[in-house]
Amino acid sequence: MTPQDLSTKNPSTWCPGCFNFQILAAVKNAVAKEIAEGKPGKTKDDFAIVTGIGCHAKMFDYVNLSGINTLHGRVLPTCLGMKVGNPNLNVIGFSGDGDAYAEGMEHLIHAARYNSDFKYVIHNNQVFALTVGEPTPVTEIGFADKTTPLGVKLQPLNPIKLMLAAGAGFVARVFADIKQIEYVMQEAFKHKGFAFIEIIQPCIIFHPDAGFKEKTYSLEQAGHNKSDFDAAWKKADEFDYNIAKNIPCGIFYQKEKSTFEDLWPQLQQLKKKGIGWKDVKR
Repeated sequence: MTPQDLSTKNPSTWCPGCFNFQILAAVKNAVAKEIAEGKPGKTKDDFAIVTGIGCHAKMFDYVNLSGINTLHGRVLPTCLGMKVGNPNLNVIGFSGDGDAYAEGMEHLIHAARYNSDFKYVIHNNQVFALTVGEPTPVTEIGFADKTTPLGVKLQPLNPIKLMLAAGAGFVARVFADIKQIEYVMQEAFKHKGFAFIEIIQPCIIFHPDAGFKEKTYSLEQAGHNKSDFDAAWKKADEFDYNIAKNIPCGIFYQKEKSTFEDLWPQLQQLKKKGIGWKDVKR
């Protein structure tokens, strides 16, 4: 299995130079390695993806995996439905910041509570880019566009703190850099439970990069203890989604606990039988 095996023939409609290309390449790299280095007999049929509505949703067109391009804000319940239907699937959900933190906020909090064993990737460019740049719940104070000519007045959400407070067992943030994304996704695949991965992805049209990458630093290189909740909370406070000097990136917190699938004997039986898509008669 190679990343090229996960490519499709669909022409790209992302803007030239969009950071989504970095995310796409990293996801294909990480999934290909997981298949190649995973359990014997593991194939791409053991994976499925879910996307919402927004620029990020083109992942559905460009990644050659089964899945569902679902409704705006409904990525997480769709991922959960897949896991309930087949707990042996490796499910990856993709959302934009509007998809995740506006329409999908209620699902996000409960996904952290439920701790179903799937991975959730947020493409965060701090605007509704597909609908030409309106602010989202994580847009910085002062940002102005045609819908907010006087500038955003409200304090943005801090999703890292929100996920920590909601009980997520794997909380990470990276910049839209292939190596960073690939590393964190590989660690997320090893994690048993819900994994939250936010990717800072400046929109080159409606929210250009204000030197974000130069302001990031690696939690791993800084010696951060990802098993320490209090340390993770302090690190989450360093960037409040406004203009900042230092933006910590990496795995803030990781702790395994019982998953949603562990709590139900019916799902445990399905997992023990090893049923996957390739076992279903078509």
